[in-house]
Order: sequence, then C-alpha cells, then structure tokens
Amino acid sequence: MRVTQMLTQEIAAEIVKQTMIRLNRNINIMNDHGIIIASGNPERMNTIHDGAMEVLKTGKTVIIHDKDLVKWESSLPGINLPIHFNQKIIGVIGITGNPEEIMEFGELVKMITEMMLQQAFTAEQIEWQQKTKDHIFDDLLQDTLNEKSIQQRLELVGISLQPPFQVSVIETNKPELKRIDFTHWVEGIFNKKHTLIGFLGVNQQFILSSGIPDTKVKDNLLKLIAKGQLKGIDTKIGMGTSVTELTGIPHTYQESISSLTLGEPDQSLTAFKEIETKALLQKLDENSQQQYYGRILSGLSEKLIDTLEQFFANNLNLGECAKKMYIHRNSLIYRIKKIKEITGYNPQKTNDVITLQLAIWLRKMHKK
Repeated sequence: MRVTQMLTQEIAAEIVKQTMIRLNRNINIMNDHGIIIASGNPERMNTIHDGAMEVLKTGKTVIIHDKDLVKWESSLPGINLPIHFNQKIIGVIGITGNPEEIMEFGELVKMITEMMLQQAFTAEQIEWQQKTKDHIFDDLLQDTLNEKSIQQRLELVGISLQPPFQVSVIETNKPELKRIDFTHWVEGIFNKKHTLIGFLGVNQQFILSSGIPDTKVKDNLLKLIAKGQLKGIDTKIGMGTSVTELTGIPHTYQESISSLTLGEPDQSLTAFKEIETKALLQKLDENSQQQYYGRILSGLSEKLIDTLEQFFANNLNLGECAKKMYIHRNSLIYRIKKIKEITGYNPQKTNDVITLQLAIWLRKMHKK
C-alpha cells in the first residue's frame, strides 16, 4: 500500500467523528488531491478545498480569516494543517471557526490525527502478518509443497522454521478472544522467531513450534494453560508428535486434531501418544465399531459400564477405585464379578482387560 493510500475515507470519517465529539467544531479531512473525503458538513463532501491545495503545495499550515474569503472561495474561516505520515504529507485536516479561538488546539488535533493513522497502519500490518502466517500454514498442509515460496513468505514475517517440527491445536472457551491477544499470549512463552501461530476457526488456534524437543513443547504448553487460567481462559490442547521434515507437518497436525478429539473431557493437554490406540480404532468403519462394543458391552447397565471405566482409570487398583467412587471395596468386587458373569471377560485379567478397554473406548468415541 502506498503511503498516500493510508488516508482512506473510512479512517478519515472516524477521525472527523472522534475529533468533533471532543471539540464540538466542524472538521474536514482532505486527501492528497485537496478533495474533502470526510466532513461534519455532508454538503462539502467530494468538493475541492482551496486552502488544502495550498497546504499540499507549500507544506505549511494555512490560516483563513473572514477577510481572506475572497481569495479562498471554496473555503471557510479556520485553520488547515498538513497531515504527515512516514515523513510525507498525505492529506490536510481543516478546523472550521475563528482562527484566534481554534489556533491553540490545532496542533493537538493534527497530532491526534497522525496518531490515529499510525494506529490504523499498525493494525493493518498486524492483520497482514497474521493472514500471511495462516496462508503459510495452509500451504504446509498441502500434499505438494512449494518450499521456496513458503521460505520467502516466512522471511517476510520474520520466522525461521528449523527441525524438529511439531503442531499443537488449541481450543479456548473465549470465542471473543482477539487474535492479537492470543498471539501475544503464546509469544510470551514460545520463541516467536521459530514459531508459527495462527487461527483455524472462531475458538481454535494452531501452534507450529520448531527447533525444540517434545518435552520442551509440552512444558511450554502447560505454562500456556496455567497462564490462561489466570486470565479466566479454559484451554484444551491436542499435541502431535514431532517430525523432522516439512512434509511431515500434515501428519503431526492430524495427530494434534485426533488428540484434541479423543482426549478426556477434563484433560487440558493430551499428547498423541496417550490416545494413539484410540486413533487406530477410529479408522475402523462405524459398523465394525458398533458391532465390537455392542457385542461385548450390550448386557451391562450404565452403572456397570461406569464402574469398568473407573476401574481402568485407576489402573485396576480396587482400593483406589472404591475410594474415588465413594463405595465400599466389597461393593466394587461384587460389580467386577457381575461384569465378568455378564460379558464373559475378566476385568482383572490382562487379555480380557484389553478387550474390555477397547470396547469402552469405541463406545465413547461413537457417542461423541
């Protein structure tokens, strides 16, 4: 974008609106051709302002008194000041009124105008950088990579990706979380020069980390979760395994999605290694899944299925499981015996545990 294009009609209108609220004076904004592109007086829109033309020509403030109106036919009494951006005049701001009365805050209005332009430019640059990062990540997920193009765009946003590469996908309970706030939140923990951060949806984000081992990635993600909790942000993260080639990034991304989907509801961080068996089961067709868990669990009540889940979650420890379920140990032993009688599988025998656990997982996956 050329410097002179920074002063858009939308930005000019916002400057006029905000300035008029504070000064209770008519404000005109003229572009680099001296045309009024925003004004408190709609009738003056899209007309040439002679005073602005003089400011653009000389680079100096033009003051117009009542006695000068013959010379400045298309202008009204007031002051007209150049708007500077990146050391260039990109437009003019005019304040209508008695010059003696408005002179004292003319420079202040000019300063506020230039500050608003700088803020708009900064916001635009941040948005451009974020869109570029999102596009780079999209390209990294394609079957065929144009590594030269990807590298060039990474350089534009100041990022250098180095192996190993690892993708994590994050879900938050704050769909209104601003992109810039999320980015700053992550960059406070991950090295922004070697991390690609972006957005997949309203409340879903990705982190492509590079140059650090899985253990360090996990530590950083746990810090991210803790930091989010302090801000009132509940976070769920799925973490893929690391890969050594750019071509492996789609693989670690799919792993992170599976980790997020198949992780336990109350688990903030789920690594792919924790749900790898479930991910394999997910590849079975739906009929095969239903037939498997239906055949094994169909005779069990919800209470017995829940007991089985709790028993497995407590590593087959009867004492711990009974304690967590707030039931007597003998009651738990009775339920375990009942499960064995109904299903034919013993929840305390290794081979049968595998069969029952797979059935439980398939049932939960199907219900999601």
